[in-house]
Formats: sequence, C-alpha cells, structure tokens
Amino acid sequence: MMERAGYIQRNGCRAYDSDGILHEVIEVHIQGSRYAIRTAGLAVAIPGRVFVQVEELTHNWNYFLGLTSGLAQVSVSGKALNINLFNNGSFTVSLGALRSIMYGKDKYAFIMKIPDQSEQLSKMKRLSQDQRQISAIV
Repeated sequence: MMERAGYIQRNGCRAYDSDGILHEVIEVHIQGSRYAIRTAGLAVAIPGRVFVQVEELTHNWNYFLGLTSGLAQVSVSGKALNINLFNNGSFTVSLGALRSIMYGKDKYAFIMKIPDQSEQLSKMKRLSQDQRQISAIV
C-alpha cells in the first residue's frame, strides 16, 4: 500500500541554475527535503514521455538549483509522473493533479511513495504464529 511522502506545489518560484539563468520551477517536497523540477522541462516531458531532472533547491536570498538528485518520467499507463530519487526511492504523483497545478487550478498535490519490491515480498511471506519454517536438505 502506498503512503503519503510529501507534496508538489507551484508558487511562482524562480531559481537560478549554475550558469546564472533564471528558470521557473515547481517545488517538490519529499520526506523533508526540497527539490525542484523545471516547468519548461516538465511541459516537454508530459506529452513526450522523456526524462526530466529533479534537482536540489536551496534558498539563500534567492532560489538556486543544485545537483541532480533524480529523474522523473511519465508512467507507462500515462496516468502518473514517477519520480526516482537516486538515494531515496521511488515516488509518484497523479498526472491529472500535476496538470491542474501547472495550469493554476490547484496549489499543491500529494506525492505517494512507491513501496519497494523487497518490502512487498517480505509481507507476503510472513509466517503466522502456528506455522514454523522447516529446513530441507536437497
């Protein structure tokens, strides 16, 4: 089961990249960390199904884009944007909610954590109290 991990919002934030160019970004808050996705890149990624960078966002008088922390891509079904952070796992946000944020209908949408496959398998293989694990020699 997926659980809420953060939110994504558009508040008119503009951030400078390493070359000093100003970009409009959408803020992504996941598990207490702040990231950014460039709005222009996201507008290309949604219909084209290409990857877009998820970058660190820092605030020091102005907003600045940092290192690339992950990649985001539209899901195979075309109903969600999947965000894969390099060290923190995989997350998803509804594409309908994301579009409403981009076009100014909503301010934010929730991001859900995609469970790891190993966690799902361990829950499925859980033994009840009456069962014991029997070892066999083959």
